[in-house]
Order: sequence, then structure tokens, then C-alpha cells
Amino acid sequence: MCGVSAILLGDSKADTAALELHESCYYLQHRGQDAAGIAVCQGGRVYQCKGLGLVSAVFNEGRRIVDLPGWCGVSHLRYPTAGGTYASEAQPFFVNSPFGLSMSVNGNLVNSKELLKFLDREARRHVNTDSDSELLLNVFAHALNELGKFRANVEDVFTALREVYTRCHGAYACTAMIAGFGILGFRDENGIRPLCLGSRPSATLEGATDYFMASESIALTQLGFGNIVDILPGQAVFIQKGGVPQFRQIVPRKSYTPDIFEFVYFSRPDSHIDGISVYRSRQNMGRMLAKKLRETLGEQVIKDIDVIIPVPETSNIAAAVLATELNKPFSSAFIKNRYIFRTFILSEQKARQKSVRRKLSPIASEFKDRVVCIVDDSIVRGTTSREIVQMAKEAGAVRVLFVSCSPEVTHPHVHGIDLADPSELVAHGKTREEIARRLDVDEVVYQSLEDLKTACIEAGTEDCEVKDFEVGVFCGKYQTVVPEGYFEHLGRSQGNKKKINKTSLSAEKEQDAARPVLVAGGGAVNVAGPREGQQEAHAEEDDEEHESANGPANREDISLYNFANTS
Repeated sequence: MCGVSAILLGDSKADTAALELHESCYYLQHRGQDAAGIAVCQGGRVYQCKGLGLVSAVFNEGRRIVDLPGWCGVSHLRYPTAGGTYASEAQPFFVNSPFGLSMSVNGNLVNSKELLKFLDREARRHVNTDSDSELLLNVFAHALNELGKFRANVEDVFTALREVYTRCHGAYACTAMIAGFGILGFRDENGIRPLCLGSRPSATLEGATDYFMASESIALTQLGFGNIVDILPGQAVFIQKGGVPQFRQIVPRKSYTPDIFEFVYFSRPDSHIDGISVYRSRQNMGRMLAKKLRETLGEQVIKDIDVIIPVPETSNIAAAVLATELNKPFSSAFIKNRYIFRTFILSEQKARQKSVRRKLSPIASEFKDRVVCIVDDSIVRGTTSREIVQMAKEAGAVRVLFVSCSPEVTHPHVHGIDLADPSELVAHGKTREEIARRLDVDEVVYQSLEDLKTACIEAGTEDCEVKDFEVGVFCGKYQTVVPEGYFEHLGRSQGNKKKINKTSLSAEKEQDAARPVLVAGGGAVNVAGPREGQQEAHAEEDDEEHESANGPANREDISLYNFANTS
């Protein structure tokens, strides 16, 4: 899960593209909190700022935007699912050949090993990180270069994209910039990851039009963009300097199945994804849950419930409707600390557990001597849920029921969440009663998969084309082909990443916050030696994976005018 955006101003003499991109990042911050970056173009030169941390930290509360002049650009907010949490893997990625390409990627590729071999042995392109997003960029760059053109045109861009769809397997929504030429957006052939496009009149050139692409519609509407359309599965759009959007179906649509987690958790409720209102879908989830509770628990158990309490904030809407349907009081009895990361996307189990109490605190009077029904959007590892239940009991609850707006998460999420090991999932291989004991609750109830799908479909517009979703995380049936051995490889990679992060990540983040970064003309530069624990992790991998998947630990990706970490 990441957030991407791109802008092309109708006035090519304007230099405020970064200002708009920076603003959009705040509307998409929930999609990634590990790193942020912006790349813009002015006069054929690429200016880039990226680094670890929240948007406010990377751009020094907006002070660095003045050093990013340009009329078009791309931005990225990162939640890492492949690679590590290093400054070198912050996006957008940049390659100077051909034409100067910058790209932001939201998604996951399932055939990274195959792509690494191709880029190394056939394309002869250097890959500087372990991020699969850099692989996708290099596949596109190689295909564009192979056309042998001195200058590319729009048809060349679309032709090169066919190679990306042929070679890159997985789920992705990408925005890209070709220096001095224009911006590009494209989406996987199943439409798993979201991307939309909007327009508005130029504020500086009469008759001209600005264009903006983003992962969620809220980023467009808040910046004054209208006429919003979704990029369709397998479709690309290119907007040339001074031009209008040119759409092209690059490959046939395989399905139209957005990730259902976009509606359960990822997206903001004020967004529309593929014609579906996130807010309305969550209202419908609450209605469906009321039906499921009656079927599962019976009227007597429901009669005993004293209060419905949501785990803020993504379950608030569903919980409010559930309370109405069951004719029960609704209470916002958990108070959220707004200055804490989303615990779901923290990379370490212990960090998530400790962060729950920093993030939430109970109002004791709402729990004391009461039977409480706690509603959450999902139950994944169970870490957050157990801590919440414990807090409810400490506050005096006599019985605790726990309700999930989504079904049991039983399989890895291969298309965008850091869930590689099924053993981490509290529902994997367990009955409802076993899960309840694990969470230390009296009852646990999950939404059914069919009801969840119905809740989302019924929230769509009349012309909404979505009739199904990517739901492999609940049932193990994915919309994309998952190569044999992929889960085992991913599990080993995640295990190594955790070892590395445990010993070095905190220290690295502290150092990155103050370390001056060399401004380079492009490419990689040598910095300090291997991180502590890196050699040990590499030694445990087999020789082939060591050769193909792990770049040198003493290199950092510092592209054109990258000053994110300068003091």
C-alpha cells in the first residue's frame, strides 16, 4: 500500500507543480508513513527531494518546496512491502536513460527474481535497491530505449508499456514523468491498485487546463480538480506538455477487481474508488454486521449488549450503523492519539503492541460494569485486538464481544500489505472459538465474505463496472498467478528484513534525520560500509538469491538534486 500522484500544469512556464504535489501528500499520508518524495521538471532538468519519514519531516514543513521548481512532476508516499526501510528505497525512482524517467509505484510484483535476471543478463541495467518498484521502472526504461528513438512520442510510450505488462506480474498503479515531455499513469490489468485522473482550469494561463492523477479522489477534489475518472484495468493515460489526456488500452482487461481492503481499511471515507463510495460501503458493512450478529449470537446475547464501541477511526462508520440497527447506544469510548502511526502498518510485532496504548486510551466510565461490543475494521495478527480487549477489561468491562467488519484474514496479502507469514495471522487454521480464546474475548464475530462484497457493490454508482474484488487475503484465491515458491521466498526475505531492521533501523533513521546528503548529478554514490546485521542476513540466503536479489549494502540511491536529508 502506497500513495502516488502526478501533476501537469497547463501553463508550462509555471513552477508550482511541487507545491500542489506536496499538498496532495497530506491527503494521502494514511497510505504510507515510512518515506515521502517529490520529483519535478523545469527546463529539462529534474529536481528531486525524498527521504524517510512523514511528509512534514521530509519537506521540512514545506520549506524545501521552494527548491523544487517545475511545471510537472510525480510524488510518492511509501509503506514498504518489498525491500527495506532505507532512504535509498524512497520514491520516486529516477533513471537518466532514456530521456530522464521518474516513477512512483503503488503495488507489488510477484516475479521480482525473474525480472532481476532479465535486467542483469539481458537488459544490462543496474538495479540499486531491493525494491520491486525500481525493477518496474527499469523494465519500462529498457523497453523505451530499445525503440532506438532520438526522441520519444506518445505512441512510443504506449508501445514500451506493452513490455511492462508482459514482464511485470502483480498489482500496480504507477505515475511517471518523462523530463520535459509529460506525465504518464497506468494500472495493472486487474485494476487491483487504484488510480484516478481529474482536471481544472489553469490559474495562470487563460484557456489552459491542469491535470492531476492520484491514488484516491480526495487528493483531487481538495485541490480543486473535477471531472474525475478512474484509469481502467490495463489502461494507460499520457498527458503531453501543453496537451490533453490520451488514453490507450495497453493490454486486454483480465478482470475489474479492486482490492477490497481499499474499502475496509486503506482508503479515506471521503474518497471514491472505481465508482464506489468508501463511506457508503462502510455504512453497508454495519448493516450487514447487524444481520450476522443476529444469526451468530442470537437475540438473547444481543439483548445483553450495553454499548457499541468502535476502534477509531476506520470502523467508526460501520459501528455507528450497527448500533442503530441493533438499537443500542453508540459510544466513542476509545480516544485516539492523532500523533501516533497507524499500528497496522508498523513493521515489527512488538512495535505494534507497544504502540496500541500510545494510540488509544479508554474512557473508563463507558466500560465499567458493562457488556461491550467492540467493532474493528479487521483482525489481522491479533496484536492490536488483544491489547484493546485488555484495556477494555482494565476499564471495568464485565464481558467483551469483538466484531470485525471483514472476514477472517487467513492468507498472505501478496498485493500490498506486509503479511508474508501465515503463522502471524490470528485466524490462520483456527476456529471462531479458538480465535476468541486467543483474543481473550467472550465472543468474536466476523463479517462473511459475500456480505462484504455486497456491501461494497451496493455502494457503487449506477454505472459502476466493479462486480467482484481481489479477496485472496480471506480465501487464498488471488486474481493474479502466484509463482511456485513465492510465499517461501517472501517469508525468507521478510525474516531477513526483520533481523536487519531490529539491529539497525532505529539508529539509521536517527542518522538519516541529521546526515547531510551529497547533491549528485545522478546515479549512486558510495557511503558507509554494510549495516550491522546485513552480512549475517545475506549469509543465510542461498547463493542464487544472494547474487540476484541483494544489492551492495554500502550504496545509497541519490539522484538528481536530492536534498531531502540536508540540514
